[in-house]
Amino acid sequence: MILPLDRDPDLLPLYIDAETWSIIDEDPVRVSDRAHVGNVLDRTTLRIPGGERVSFGTYFNAFPASYWQHWTPVRRVRLTVRLSGGATVLVYRSNGGGTQQRMESAHLPADGSEGGELSFDLEVTRFSDGGWMWFDVVADGDDVEVRGAEWTTEEEPRERGLASIGMTTYNKPDYCVQTLQSLADAPDVLELIDRIFVVDQGDQLVSEETGYDEVATRLGDTLAILRQGNLGGSGGFSRAMSESLERPDTAFVQLLDDDVVVEPESLRRSIMFGRFASRPLLVGGHMFDLLDRPKLHAWAEVVDERPFMWRNLFQERMPHHFGEANLRQSPMLHMRMDADYNGWWMCLIPTEVIRRVGLAMPAFIKWDDAEFCLRARDAGFPTVSLPGAALWHVSWLGKDDAIDWQAYFHARNRLVAALLHSNAPHGGTLLRHSRRIDLKHLMMMQYYPVALRMRALRDVLSGPQHMWPTLSTAMPAARALAADFPETRVHKGTDGVLQARHGRQVFRRLRRNVFDSPTGIRLRWFTLSTLVRHWFHVPRPENLETPEVEFGKGDASWWRLPRYDSALVSAADGSGKNVYVRDRAAYRRMLVDTVVLHWKLKRQWRRLSSEYRRALPGLVSPESWRTYLQDHR
Repeated sequence: MILPLDRDPDLLPLYIDAETWSIIDEDPVRVSDRAHVGNVLDRTTLRIPGGERVSFGTYFNAFPASYWQHWTPVRRVRLTVRLSGGATVLVYRSNGGGTQQRMESAHLPADGSEGGELSFDLEVTRFSDGGWMWFDVVADGDDVEVRGAEWTTEEEPRERGLASIGMTTYNKPDYCVQTLQSLADAPDVLELIDRIFVVDQGDQLVSEETGYDEVATRLGDTLAILRQGNLGGSGGFSRAMSESLERPDTAFVQLLDDDVVVEPESLRRSIMFGRFASRPLLVGGHMFDLLDRPKLHAWAEVVDERPFMWRNLFQERMPHHFGEANLRQSPMLHMRMDADYNGWWMCLIPTEVIRRVGLAMPAFIKWDDAEFCLRARDAGFPTVSLPGAALWHVSWLGKDDAIDWQAYFHARNRLVAALLHSNAPHGGTLLRHSRRIDLKHLMMMQYYPVALRMRALRDVLSGPQHMWPTLSTAMPAARALAADFPETRVHKGTDGVLQARHGRQVFRRLRRNVFDSPTGIRLRWFTLSTLVRHWFHVPRPENLETPEVEFGKGDASWWRLPRYDSALVSAADGSGKNVYVRDRAAYRRMLVDTVVLHWKLKRQWRRLSSEYRRALPGLVSPESWRTYLQDHR
């Protein structure tokens, strides 16, 4: 049992549930809120006012029994709850549909002593489809303190080795020092850690950040700062993997992103789960939104075979806001969800797996985590996205990474991963989906991402030999290309360019993940007519001089922007606006390029797939990475 480290009322629903709910129109609605940060006395102590009830059936304090039953040999656990004051403890379970069932209860009388404890021996045998276990505490007439609780087992773990943490960073020294401080403050986590490798690839050094010297002294020899050139996430994490392979006491590598806020207990839970797993497997953590902290963005993620595209298992139900519906009010979250991969914001990988399947693909960023997990899965090592283990990361909803320099890596690495792992002929619908992405960008006057995607397709067609030489050069080359495209400039301030001739266009919002985009025959007609019109249409001079309309980011969709010659569109992070202007010459040239390149890729798919699969061992082997890293430190 843990309580939040920050005195942030928004975090309370993730740890305790002291609220009253009602069901209105089949949806849970919060009626009252009786949870207060003032009742959180320390990391493991909660005060419950007399006569009130608090449930620990929450994300961070319920026990994910279905995952332990499915992936480990544990079949009995003991719940121990320590209390002071008179109280009743009630133990509950749920099934895969979220139905709540009472298991046991016991009462601790108020006897004026320092307190006591209640223990419950519980079976982990009826959670095949899903379900959690948790406990509620009801205080008698006087205040009660819950002074700690834990779920334990007498089962022996399969593995007792330690974990080394691999954290890759590029100019995020403040986040890194904050994470190191969180680890230094968690001795129960540090006892499971062999080394903390911080792979610093930037020029704003972690070792020069305020607070580093103090935390480095506290961590001592456990902390190792490794410097190297910017090789992206795949280069940084591969360095951490390579270093961990050299340590005989390291049985796991715990990968962590740099711009995160960590719940330290999550690291301990993932390591313990990895130790108890019936066979070696990858243990991923979930991602909450750092800027909206009760909001869960990533639970179990999968890669659809035919379009070969990643998504949440229940894409239409994410993100989930625990401030609006807590765990007990969210039946979907009680299902056991099996994942294909887990993002490397937090992922535990056994060194045994790395020795068997290799390190990351030299992809710089994007798809390196998914490709590795698919490679591990094919070798018999599944990935588990473990509930109750999570951190906070800035969500992708506040980023423009599909239209900035990262568009190259989105396209190139998705295609390479498909060439390596797709079993569908010609990649299934991937090439058609990829071509549609280009058409949408072209119709939206977003020429920079199309130029990057054309470069990506040409590199893929050149064969796997391009991967190593471009690892350190593709990113700066992609960023340099932005200078050729005025749309990439974010305009800030109040100058005239931020004004549109016909004002801002605002559209009625539909339900979440339900859009008013054309479908069926309407979609085909819209696409064909728009493509033809843009081929022949010459933009009006006044629309080139001043943007025709303005769109908010959420309204600037591919079926709205094409109606105009120019537009102001807000940046995803709200820092300013981009100006999109129709360029008929660029449109014509890129439209031909995307048709020709996708046609070539389809014709050569089988040959390229064979080439990339033959080259894979040389792209991911520890020896190849050590040789490359020696030359780029």
